[in-house]
Amino acid sequence: MPAQILNGTLIAEEIQQHVSQRIKNYLAQGKRAPGLAVVLLGAAPASEIYVARKLAACQKVGIVSQHYRLNTATTQTELIKLIDKLNNDHTIDGILIQLPLPDHIATQPVLEQIRIDKDVDGFHPYNLGRLAQEKPRLRPCTPAGIMELLKSTHIDLKGIDATVVGVSNIVGRPMVLELLMAGCTVTAAHRFTQNLKKTVENADLLIVATGKPGLIKGDWIKPGAIVIDVGMNRMDNGQLIGDVEFEGASARASFITPVPGGVGPMTVATLLSNTLYAYEWIMEK
Repeated sequence: MPAQILNGTLIAEEIQQHVSQRIKNYLAQGKRAPGLAVVLLGAAPASEIYVARKLAACQKVGIVSQHYRLNTATTQTELIKLIDKLNNDHTIDGILIQLPLPDHIATQPVLEQIRIDKDVDGFHPYNLGRLAQEKPRLRPCTPAGIMELLKSTHIDLKGIDATVVGVSNIVGRPMVLELLMAGCTVTAAHRFTQNLKKTVENADLLIVATGKPGLIKGDWIKPGAIVIDVGMNRMDNGQLIGDVEFEGASARASFITPVPGGVGPMTVATLLSNTLYAYEWIMEK
């Protein structure tokens, strides 16, 4: 039977409704709305689209968003100064630096400058360390969103063989930590993996985040596997495709995410949840 489609758009909408209702409850108590600052350097088309989606989602659920659009000549010192300003702004609960940054700016020092309780991307070493210790607070958005998608399958993940292809700091590495916390037996595949086909064929759960269109062939998929395709690749004809050959994979998998409409909406929904969490964290102090 063809795989069941994991509809990220539908599940993300449910999360957004939940966030929206909780914000309405806070407003009814006379409290301020959560605030999110989004910082974008330059005008890369993909980044522009992602930021626009995040800002629109904030408006939809009642999060007050501030957009800081900086030119590519902005120095690291200037960016750090802005982050310090936002760290001390009591109306801002979350700070998001849209990645990638221009080559002249070192990403890690920038991310580490963000206050740990305003790190809504979950990239600060403190928050990644909490995740590694199975005591997460603010979790990286895409991996956390994928875990919500997996909940919708109602499959017990404990003990299953999970393979993550791609080990970026944004998706792959924190995804491994999320799966370990869920009780999976985890394999991480990367550019040095010698037999990717064999590694993929053993996976009960396959998560692919490489940015290489069609890297994973449909006939590599283990029958009945769950396939999560994080890839979002725009082809010359304008079509968006993932890192997995969808047609072949969907004929073998039990569940599969579409591209688009799978992981992407979940990432944005988790950002909203993280912003609300950061708001509540800060309000507790």
